[in-house]
Parts: sequence; structure tokens; C-alpha cells
Amino acid sequence: MTGALGGSDVHILPYSHVVGQHELKLALELNYIAPRIGGVLISGQRGTAKSTVVRAFSLLTGGELPVTLPINATDDRVLGGWELDALMRGEARTQPGLLEEAGEKGMLYIDEVNLLDDHIVNIILDVVSTGVLSVQREAIDTVRNIGFGLVGTMNPEEGGLRPQLLDRFGLMVAVSELDQEQRRAMVLAVLRFDDAAGTKSPWLAEGLDRDRVLRERLDRARDGVQNVELSEDMAKLCADVATRLRAVGHRGEVVTAWAARALAAFEEADAVTADHVRRVVPLSLRHRRPEAAHGGPVEWTAEESELLDGLLG
Repeated sequence: MTGALGGSDVHILPYSHVVGQHELKLALELNYIAPRIGGVLISGQRGTAKSTVVRAFSLLTGGELPVTLPINATDDRVLGGWELDALMRGEARTQPGLLEEAGEKGMLYIDEVNLLDDHIVNIILDVVSTGVLSVQREAIDTVRNIGFGLVGTMNPEEGGLRPQLLDRFGLMVAVSELDQEQRRAMVLAVLRFDDAAGTKSPWLAEGLDRDRVLRERLDRARDGVQNVELSEDMAKLCADVATRLRAVGHRGEVVTAWAARALAAFEEADAVTADHVRRVVPLSLRHRRPEAAHGGPVEWTAEESELLDGLLG
């Protein structure tokens, strides 16, 4: 049995059976509900299941693995260009790029985004934020609307992102190691998954059923997020929190509002509350604090949690 939806043969652990990583899962789900959030950046050391969670979520939401951008991607590969084999035969035929492919499949995944050329990252982030792919190069002149969820991972031991690029990602998650109980549960889940390969495992079937239920809930939230009210008081709260945390720029409070609406929609609430804002702020403002925006640590501190508690109750 495979761990996938939509009839895929890809052997990936069902999303519902991934142990822990609650903050990472929340970020992916909010970004799916409200793509205007602008993508998720995942920071963590190697071996912390970053890729496993992203691939399992892509299977859950799209029925297939995400489009993956290679480290050595060129402009042609990203934006599209001319098909070389056709040109050799004297035919002018365009070849879609990875961004167009991601628009069809729903998700673009960049592993080790901090090692990618800044020029390429800028192009991708521009498309994500505007929803428009414009290509004017080498006699190609096309403009098309396009939308996909962007997810990037990075290992901070291998360097960071420039502040300008860091700010362009809507949400950021700092993946932490599992606690002792979660480690035990993770070992058992991996062993059960390996043992279930090629069998009609009830455990895998139960995971896939839970994935289907979650997918339906996410789709309902995505369809209804525009109807969730964000009052003037809640808009002021988003701005106040960003100010108190000294967030760089003004993108942080806007993303906080989008993420809080997405969380409210997921929980089938009619309006955003202070609790929704409280729960998304670490995701939307972590990388926009002055110290993080300039290459410092991205971990959310106890002092910052206390500040939020004092402000939001």
C-alpha cells in the first residue's frame, strides 16, 4: 500500500502519521488555505524530517509530490524557454518552466533555498507575491496568471538568506528536535511504515482516511476564508504586536492578518479573535524581528511569549 491520495504509487508516510512537528504542519496548512500568505520557510538541521513533512502534505493536498527546484536551476528551467530539440529540427516550440508546472500541480518545493542563486529566488518570490508570471526574453513574450504554494527549507549551519529574501517568505518555522516521547513514537511509526510496505495495512489505511478528512476540512476553509471577518480591533492588534516586537517593515502585520483569518477559517469561526492572532504571530513575525532579519537566531524566546501574553492576554 502506498501512503498517498489520489491513486499515487509514491511510498510516503501519510501526513496524519507524521509524529510531532505541529508548528510546521500549521504553517503548511495556513499557507494552503490562504496562498496570499506567500510561502513557508522551514529552518532546521539535517535529519529533522523537513522534506518528509512537505512531501506528505503535497500528497495530501495535491495527490502527488511537489515540483522540486534543483540547486543549479537556470532561468530557462525556472521561467521556460525554447525546446532545444525542436530548435535543432528548425521548429520554434516553447518549453514550460518549473513555475508553470508548479502552477498546475499546486506546490513548488525548494530544498536548501539558502544555497540557491539570489537572482532565481527573487524571480520565484515575485511570482508568488503577484500571482503573475511574465516572461519577456529571447523572442518570448507571455504573461499568465499563476498560483502555487511555495515551501523552502534551509539548514542554518550552511548559511542564511539575505534579509530582503527572508522577509519575502510569509511564514517561517524553526524546526526543533522531538522530545523523548515523540522520538519513541517516531521510531515506532518508521518501523510500522517500513513493515507495511506492499501490504494491506489497516494502520496505513487509517492514516489515509484521516488525511482525506483533513483534506476536506482544508478545502472548506480555503473556500470560506474570504468570508471570515477581521475587525478593526483585530487589525489594530496585528499592527500593535508587530510594533511591540519591532518587526522590520510592514509585511509582518499584513501576513499576520492573513494567517489569523486562515486559522479562523480552519476552525470554522466567523471572525478572527485575539487567540487566532496569538497563535500565528510566532510564524509570521519570527523572521522579521531585527536580530533575525539580520542573520541572528530565529528561535522564539520565552521573553517574547511573555510579551505576547501580556499584550493579548
